[in-house]
Amino acid sequence: MSLQLELLRHGETERGGGLRGSLDDALTAAGWAQLRAAVVEAGPWDRLISSPLQRCARFAEELAAQRDLPLHLEPDLQELHFGAWEGRSSAELMVSDAEALGRFWADPYAFTPPAGEPLPAFEARVLAALGRLHAQYAGERLLLITHGGVMRLLLARARGLPREGLLQVNVGHAQRVRLECRADGQLRELP
Repeated sequence: MSLQLELLRHGETERGGGLRGSLDDALTAAGWAQLRAAVVEAGPWDRLISSPLQRCARFAEELAAQRDLPLHLEPDLQELHFGAWEGRSSAELMVSDAEALGRFWADPYAFTPPAGEPLPAFEARVLAALGRLHAQYAGERLLLITHGGVMRLLLARARGLPREGLLQVNVGHAQRVRLECRADGQLRELP
């Protein structure tokens, strides 16, 4: 039996762009508006699953209360930890660390930012969380409120992209996508 997933990226955050990773930024008023607009005609869902970082969790709490749905905070759906690059923009890194940034963009599986989380470890924790969700909620429809990196990873797998193509997957603020997760772990993007 499959699991129906809708993934929703958090909205705009107070600290703006750059590599936010594990930084616990709050949403801006525009970010709240983006998320509220994204779910107006969405659903129904059986439950909500959210990253515990406030840019996801605060909106998840509001939505769960409005729709009277159970909410579970899942730490393994947090964003990739960028280590020494956290909070820095690509433009800054192009000045101070251009070669390393280029290696990361070319193949994020082969290059880890200084003191960052290796992408294979990030992939393993996200896929382990997905496996647990499938085991618990197969046959249900879940809304996962999460981060751009998590969504890129899952969309790249669903689309069959090579690992070098991971960072070519674009995911905007408050973007919603649908996936089917099968019992064998295979992902399929839904219209």
